[in-house]
Amino acid sequence: MSFREKYWRYSLFALIVGLGVTIFVKLTPFLGGLLGAVTIYVLLRGQMWYLSERKHWRRSAAASLLMAEAVFLFLIPVSLVIWMLVVRIQHITLDPQSVVTPLRHAAELVRQRTGYDLWQEDNLQSLLACLPKIGQWIVKSIADFAINLVVLLFVLYFMLIGGCRMEEYVREMLPFNRTTGRKVMREIRMIVRSNAIGIPLLAIVQGIVAYAGYLIFGAPSPLFWGVVTCFATIIPIIGTGLVWLPLAAYMALDGRWGAAIGLCAYGIIVVTHVDNVVRFVMQKKLADTHPLVTIFGVFIGLSLFGFMGVIFGPLMLAMFIFCVDLFKKGYLEGHYKEPS
Repeated sequence: MSFREKYWRYSLFALIVGLGVTIFVKLTPFLGGLLGAVTIYVLLRGQMWYLSERKHWRRSAAASLLMAEAVFLFLIPVSLVIWMLVVRIQHITLDPQSVVTPLRHAAELVRQRTGYDLWQEDNLQSLLACLPKIGQWIVKSIADFAINLVVLLFVLYFMLIGGCRMEEYVREMLPFNRTTGRKVMREIRMIVRSNAIGIPLLAIVQGIVAYAGYLIFGAPSPLFWGVVTCFATIIPIIGTGLVWLPLAAYMALDGRWGAAIGLCAYGIIVVTHVDNVVRFVMQKKLADTHPLVTIFGVFIGLSLFGFMGVIFGPLMLAMFIFCVDLFKKGYLEGHYKEPS
């Protein structure tokens, strides 16, 4: 290879990397919408193939129908749940007394039980100073959610239209031979589908089970805390305990020791075991993914991608393990064939 050809090759590579990094940084605010579009596309790609290839629909008509399905089955329910939580938090920021009164009651219970006064002037001032910041965060979060929703729908439509060509292009860009490339694409689709279906189902099951416990033991605002428990399932193993354990502690401070002990036992015996059993069974059934990959993948993904990290964190960790295994078999054991 001549010097000129090397110069062209390395210059092109540097240009691709530089432009790619710049584009990625600028698209970071829309990452949730982009990853959401990829997730819903993986769930709908089978239906798109059936309508366009088997039924011979125009791809634009099939994509429009599946877009409507995505809106009614995925986006509207998620939006309603998020809006419920936002309205509740917004009510607190507009009416600080609604949160100050129960906190004062809880602080008084702590003082009676322990002798320590949490309700000091400095603590109150800090609390009131945080409320406007919470309100600003809510407004920003609503705006970001709306923008990412538009991005999701826009990208999803074009992914459905050109899905086959897009997948083939991505497969050809992978540094694997054709057989391994197909296996990688199949693994990606399987893991995304597993998490996109399994995590919402787990959240619903956990929310219903926890809501039943809150009703049985008389926890305050059982429906609201049941919805919060659904979101807490994002954090594996300990997630739901971040909800029912403080509720049990509050009920104990309020003198309702029987209900508090009952809720605590219900959380440990029922809620936690339902979380572990359902999570591991669904992950094993849908993708045969090792539980540790899911658990550590979620922690990694949340820090990198935010909410969508619950899906793409385990995918990233599973792809890392897959590449390590491929390197071991191909280059250490000599079974790998170069890309062709």
